Amino acid sequence: MSASGTAAAGQVEHMLRQVTPGRYDSYEALLHALADPAQGRVWMLLWQGAPGAPDAQFGNMEVDGVGYAPCVTSAQELAASGWNRAHEVVSGLDIARALFPERWGIWLNPHAPGGGVGIPWPDLRRIATGLDRMPAGPLTLSEPVIELPHFYGLLAQNAHRTPAVRSLRRAWVQPSLGAPYLAIGLDLYDTGAASVDAVRAMMRQTVTAVPDGLPVSTVAMSDEYDPVAMWLRARARPFYDREAHGPSRPVDGGYGYPPVPPR
Repeated sequence: MSASGTAAAGQVEHMLRQVTPGRYDSYEALLHALADPAQGRVWMLLWQGAPGAPDAQFGNMEVDGVGYAPCVTSAQELAASGWNRAHEVVSGLDIARALFPERWGIWLNPHAPGGGVGIPWPDLRRIATGLDRMPAGPLTLSEPVIELPHFYGLLAQNAHRTPAVRSLRRAWVQPSLGAPYLAIGLDLYDTGAASVDAVRAMMRQTVTAVPDGLPVSTVAMSDEYDPVAMWLRARARPFYDREAHGPSRPVDGGYGYPPVPPR
């Protein structure tokens, strides 16, 4: 194995060893190691085919109803695993981009004592699109309890004047790391440049009514991979609905993440 490959394996494996239940800071550091284009590498286990072949298929496993492709973090771990089929060395960034659209995660070193660590597909999406652009999961989502009648009223008025807006939903989001925030789900008739610009102007005009120190973010309801948008579609009734639709029917589910144990 090359020197660069040794360094890559060392960085990811070092971070992997730091991960323990409830240590979301260590888990986040592992994600950053995997996202590093110069260092983050994994050895994907191929159930059939050869690397790069049209018929190549990753292995698969399911944990708590979430699908994962098993992999290892170095040539040494590959030997320790006893895997006797083909494998493919890929960057964490590339495997994240390949797997998250299919709602598959990766499971690091499942042969190791303790069973290794799983990276569910929402976190692969964060790696693929930028870890700093999305909140650290798993997320705790609920209806907002902070009373903001002036903000919600003004937002509904401005939405009514913005033809691109179909409806608005809201959620209180508590990331695993970082401050909680109010999320506004934007359901638009179209996502063309003119509509997006109009909605951005609507939010800039309205956010001035938010009390100082309260973070507010928006999420596109059309994003089928965003955990906040998934929760809003399933559980949140619109507080503004141009077409006066009723509430969505609640469903159970972790929105891509395994169930979160009580803290």
